[in-house]
Amino acid sequence: MIHQTCLMYSRDMVPSGQLATQPAFVRLVAHPLRWELLTTLADSDYRVRELVTRVGQPQNLVSYHLRLLRRGGLVTATRSSFDGRDSYYHLDLDRCADALAETGAAIHPALRRDPAPPIAPGGRHRSGRVAVLFVCTGNSARSPMAEALLRHHTAGSVTVTSAGSRPRPHLHRNTVRVLADQFGIDITGQQPRHLDTLAGRRFDHVITLCDKARETCPAFPDHPRRVHWSIPDPATASDTDQASYAAFQQTAADTETRIRHLLPVLSSTSH
Repeated sequence: MIHQTCLMYSRDMVPSGQLATQPAFVRLVAHPLRWELLTTLADSDYRVRELVTRVGQPQNLVSYHLRLLRRGGLVTATRSSFDGRDSYYHLDLDRCADALAETGAAIHPALRRDPAPPIAPGGRHRSGRVAVLFVCTGNSARSPMAEALLRHHTAGSVTVTSAGSRPRPHLHRNTVRVLADQFGIDITGQQPRHLDTLAGRRFDHVITLCDKARETCPAFPDHPRRVHWSIPDPATASDTDQASYAAFQQTAADTETRIRHLLPVLSSTSH
């Protein structure tokens, strides 16, 4: 019934004979609920019940359209490390960017995306710069990786910090190795820090990278923008050093992609 309704909607909106010539991306995102799900997931990773609340539609309808978005390669799902019965849905912004570029080229080859403006001084942090906090449980892998990568991409124009709800004694050795090998970033002198040490600090953006930390992350002054990135812990991926290193490489690559897409958001905050 739902599928038939979607087909009827598409046929009503598109003149006869033109539906098959539209780019697949246009056909997929033209449905208003799918578009709303995409724009919601562009802000943060969410579970189904959270998406149901945000879009105000029944769960079976939301699940159906999520399935179509996953089939189209725009949305992925990962099992929650906090509650294995849940999954977090994530928008693949690189895939969306490629699809948008292809769609623009289908209209006219001159249509291209504009680069994001540079990050200017601004924000609410007392230093005059946008302030970002990354949070995970141990502050030994995911959050220090994100901290280092954002600092690397912004060259000091953003105040970046990371912390953990239950920090480990030291950074994971593969965190240090992968950042050095893949990005030339040296964080050998860095130590995990506890979230409690940041009590009272003001941030413009607080980003959790761990499903457990999302549930325990405290509130901060001035109501910073809260975002969740559901990234699996690479430290639990394998017992062998080679497989562990490969897991950290994948985590670094995924995090770097998210950081690149965060930059325009930070630019809009600074302006």
